[in-house]
Amino acid sequence: YGMSRGSSAVLTSETGAEANVTGNSVFSLIYKGNFEQARQKIEEEKGQGKALSYADEMLLIISQYEAIEKNRVLSKAAEYEKQIAELAKLQKAADVNGLSDINDVSNILATVIHTFEFCDKKQKEQLRSQSFINKVIEESKVHASQYEAKGNWLDAYIHCYSLLKMIDEDDKYYTDHSEELFSKANIVASFQDSPCETSKERYDKIEKQMFTRAIDTLDFSYVSEVDYREMVVRGIKRSEQLAVVMKASYDQIIKSEKPSLKSSDGKSFFTAPDDKALAVWSSSLASMLDEVKGSPLGTSKEKFIKLLDKILALNETTVQLPSQILIANFSESSLDALDPYTVMIWPKQVEDFEKNMNNKFTGVGIEIANQKGWLTATSLLTDTPAYNSGLDAGDIIEAVDGVSTKNMSLNCAIKRITGPAGTDVTLTIRRAGKEKTFDITITRAAIIVPTIRGWQRTHSGDWLYMIDEKCRIGYVRLTSFSERSSLEFEKVLVELEKQGMRGLILDLRYNSGGLLSTAIDITDKFVSEGLIVSTRPKFGLWTYASAKKSTTHPNYPLVVLINSGSASASEIVAGALQDAKHRRAVLVGERTHGKGSVQSITSYPGDGAELKFTTAYYHLPSGQRVESKGEMKKQGREDWGVGPDVKMELRSDELKNMFDLRRDNEILVRADHDNVADPQKRHSAKDILTSDPQLAIGVLVVKAKLLEQQTIK
Repeated sequence: YGMSRGSSAVLTSETGAEANVTGNSVFSLIYKGNFEQARQKIEEEKGQGKALSYADEMLLIISQYEAIEKNRVLSKAAEYEKQIAELAKLQKAADVNGLSDINDVSNILATVIHTFEFCDKKQKEQLRSQSFINKVIEESKVHASQYEAKGNWLDAYIHCYSLLKMIDEDDKYYTDHSEELFSKANIVASFQDSPCETSKERYDKIEKQMFTRAIDTLDFSYVSEVDYREMVVRGIKRSEQLAVVMKASYDQIIKSEKPSLKSSDGKSFFTAPDDKALAVWSSSLASMLDEVKGSPLGTSKEKFIKLLDKILALNETTVQLPSQILIANFSESSLDALDPYTVMIWPKQVEDFEKNMNNKFTGVGIEIANQKGWLTATSLLTDTPAYNSGLDAGDIIEAVDGVSTKNMSLNCAIKRITGPAGTDVTLTIRRAGKEKTFDITITRAAIIVPTIRGWQRTHSGDWLYMIDEKCRIGYVRLTSFSERSSLEFEKVLVELEKQGMRGLILDLRYNSGGLLSTAIDITDKFVSEGLIVSTRPKFGLWTYASAKKSTTHPNYPLVVLINSGSASASEIVAGALQDAKHRRAVLVGERTHGKGSVQSITSYPGDGAELKFTTAYYHLPSGQRVESKGEMKKQGREDWGVGPDVKMELRSDELKNMFDLRRDNEILVRADHDNVADPQKRHSAKDILTSDPQLAIGVLVVKAKLLEQQTIK
């Protein structure tokens, strides 16, 4: 906003000039989340007799912020008292019934963790020092030991160590043992059949040369020097663990096997290793590990491959694990030494991976969730086969093509419901108010999942985007960065601008990323010139993406909501818009995930397999790298990702309330749904703002921006 020389808005008096400077100072405090200091500044200036045209409106904004914070303080205190009462109730029951039931033990530990969230430092120390809590912790360890002796790693993890590491975050043993148990539980799962696939199908077509070709790619193109020593150390440890777990948990694995996959005499295709073979396997791997750790020259790529060959040969003469499972586990653990995002995508996984990247699949068009162990249709998508099929939001899907969904994982259910376009799937439905189940057969079709959402969906499936009608403040939630996201976002922005939008809130919370090109396009809508992001590989030229003036929307106030679930592409958008080179947006919420790297996908591994690997780090317009959370934690630092300008962390009770109201506002029922017999809940914009303090603060920041624009005109 410029000022013409003859404009009556030009401030010529000394008082006016001072008021303008003071105003900018107050606004700056608001954009940093310092609402209390902003109030003090206004009152100080007013006490000096300075004319502040914006003072009353700004004080109203500050009062609204203070009301939000007061409500949060009161609700936190109420939740603390509620949790303390619940703990007292659980202790009373334990005094009567003892702690022999692991469910009682884990329930107490979970309640302690939940109570910590509402404690101040002193309250937390008092709670943690209680003899009853320490008794429960010791009892949980006893239960965990019993589970581990039986090879029930997942139970030991869920009921004990996953909770203990949250109670004592600084206890390294709890953290390390928790990770070990989780790893062992994953190994068991890798051997087990599920309703959607057998272990044999899961690892079908995996060959060693796929992984070795992946290593060739990494050796040349990975973002930094490949640490083959650490990779092989982790691979050896996982290989040893694999056989130990298979023997200890063999009965669990066999119980899950489908009879059709056993040999004609009813035996499994693989057997548990005997004690002698396991001893040779373990001692040989230990020798390899000592050799690797003791080598002064480190480990080359060639030696890494030779050690893998040696492990595969040793397997054939000792424990005889299925080679595909051994290769998959070795590769997973060794690649994890590089970073969490460099992974093999085996032939069986490629199709699912591409669905996630493109937000495209062939299915029926429903959103599903696991509710109390049952698969439930939570919402329908418009213009899809499900919308006019008779299926409705809230229906329990008891079976898919005759296979029960009781305790079925969501991934498994998705695999069963999706399938080639033109084919049929039969869902067995139980509906509230009806005594009997009934079948609905739906013909699958291509489905594109929209990534743009507003604050409420109408009964016809359209979204409402204007969160504040009076001030004309828009709200858009971007769930991921897919191929179509930029085009969909553009249409929404154009429509909102036609409706007179004066400010926008872009919600990137829980948006884990997507396509880099889409992130650049989204940012380009708000920045007229200059650098958006640069990517810097180990070798080769750096790449730069710059803004184009032709694609820029009006310079209205912009707030971006972020949290720890905002990652990758979300961090590029938020970081670029916040960057000092642009200062285009104010970020509200919590520090982002901290991914900081760019991944590429190559089919070089061959035979249907792919490799997703880190090729570059990305840097924001001012040159700073978006740091990785993992790397920063190792250094004892907390400045990973992108930090908010206005910091506000939501508690679990606030998140639950926010998600409950959001879910009600997003549900889309079938076209002929009976709203009289089964009315659908919808919440007003005021309700949504009350349930979501981060969004409410975002609205206040936009209002402050609008007020600032009026002040300087």
